[in-house]
Amino acid sequence: MTPLELLAPAKNLECGLAAVQHGADAVYIGAARFGARASAGNSIDDIRELCRYAHQFEVRVYVTVNTILYDDELSATEQLIRQLYDAGVDAILVQDMGILRMNLPPIALHASTQTDNRTAAKVRWLQQQGFRRVVLARELSVDEIASIHAQVPDMPLEVFVHGALCVSYSGLCYASQHCFHRSANRGECAQFCRMKFDLIDADGREWEHQRHLLSLKDLNQHAHLGELIQAGATSFKIEGRLKDAAYVKNVVAAYSQQLNAFIAAHPVQYCRASKGKVTYTFTPHLEKTFNRGFTTYFLHGRQPDIFSPDTPKAMGEYVGKVKELRRDSFNVAGTASFANGDGLCFINAERQLEGFRVNRAEGNRLYPYPMPAHLRANMALYRNNDQEFERILARPSAERKIPVTLRLEAIPQGFRLSCGSVSVEAACAHQTAQKPPHDNIVRQLSKLGGTVYECSRVEVPPHFDYFIPSSLLAGLRRQLVERLSEDAETKSLPTSVIPHQESAATPPAYSHSFEYNMANRLSAAFYGAAQPSAYELRGGDGPIMQCRHCLRYSLGYCTKRGGAVPQWREPLRLRLSDGRLFRLEFDCKQCQMNVYAED
Repeated sequence: MTPLELLAPAKNLECGLAAVQHGADAVYIGAARFGARASAGNSIDDIRELCRYAHQFEVRVYVTVNTILYDDELSATEQLIRQLYDAGVDAILVQDMGILRMNLPPIALHASTQTDNRTAAKVRWLQQQGFRRVVLARELSVDEIASIHAQVPDMPLEVFVHGALCVSYSGLCYASQHCFHRSANRGECAQFCRMKFDLIDADGREWEHQRHLLSLKDLNQHAHLGELIQAGATSFKIEGRLKDAAYVKNVVAAYSQQLNAFIAAHPVQYCRASKGKVTYTFTPHLEKTFNRGFTTYFLHGRQPDIFSPDTPKAMGEYVGKVKELRRDSFNVAGTASFANGDGLCFINAERQLEGFRVNRAEGNRLYPYPMPAHLRANMALYRNNDQEFERILARPSAERKIPVTLRLEAIPQGFRLSCGSVSVEAACAHQTAQKPPHDNIVRQLSKLGGTVYECSRVEVPPHFDYFIPSSLLAGLRRQLVERLSEDAETKSLPTSVIPHQESAATPPAYSHSFEYNMANRLSAAFYGAAQPSAYELRGGDGPIMQCRHCLRYSLGYCTKRGGAVPQWREPLRLRLSDGRLFRLEFDCKQCQMNVYAED
């Protein structure tokens, strides 16, 4: 039976606990330093507390140590990894290959998506280095994932299923570093891809004006989990280490329920990777939390409408069209209900996003303050802040319990209470009960409120007629719960061996040395290079972005796929509002768009 893992993001301890409570099988979180979201760091104490709580459910905790490192950070990184291991962390996500040359504790290493994992050859090479899992590139189709799994069947594959998309292949984006001296490979991305650009041709003619041409919609594979599972993926990752607890609760709940539905239809082949049954006080609704509109990206190959050129901000759920406008209000044609304080938005006639708050809602008549100046009849309306839904998620919204069967039996020196292989005993003289003891035994042993366990059944041998004081039953119950919790945490501790220190395997080749992201002496030695050559150290003359997203195709001018013949003269360039230019190269053989800086 194959365990399936829903992997949730955690900005902090609160989000991590919410992820576990709402059905995650694993949580990934950043430590104080060296994570690919520099603003989402956490203390060792908080990570230890998350591990303690999560391990009760056999939920794994992974920590992102997936930035490239400079020489003066190597010692601190090694020390951090040892602290994480001691805190009970189950694995770390890694980008910098210099970590493989460190003196590591026996903690499992996962190859972050920042290591650019899009071919079977790369996955096999990473396996040869000792990695225990590979996080695949977001751009891969279900057929490409299946092909990688077929060629490297014993390597666990993790895939992204929900959240924000980077337009460049992860690990190969140097735009933020080039333009703002903020390295995406060091967790400091300035979101170059969310900016406005003009699109101009070789003659300086403008074809698009100040549009978000590199800004992608958000990923949503909720309806396609089954396809990804059957392709060979076993871990399903939700993006969002900068998102709040409400986002985590809603998205984790939605995907957990979907994963359960798939397993229920395939109970012999698959199971969840952790324990616990979750009950919810709300119905998950993916459109109600932050999203830029949704796409399945390249799941079934190249498709139109994967980018969001009008805005990089959250649009939210479609709630209807503007019907009638008055001086201080308007009504909405649709079935949605509204609440005071709802946040709504629309794309105006200039293709700009405008947002406003509902001051008062009377049915489908809404009273904003002030009234949006550019709102017109028949405009599509979206809700990007649902007050009632947020209020629900602000309260306790899920409870996770592990169903257990307890068995009580007499032993020569007293009594034994057990759950599976875990048992506790109490010395007590055997006395014949004056009345049947069964109901009191069940009542006392079932009192598991306040713990992560719930009693699904109490087994007592036939003809068990011993008197047992309620206080003794309560003591056995408390001791057993303590032992169960200790046992669960011990079983979840890392057991993987450290990676190989040396390997004869040849790493996949890149055209430019900076694409290996060697920023320190250990990573340079790993690749057999004379010195580090990361873009952050030396720059480079190669592309600052490599994208599967293609503007020729997205704008309707890919003639190989039936698009119109463009009237522009290439090369095309993107132009920022400050005048900086970026040349586009269309590598049709690789079906890829490369972006070059022009200084």
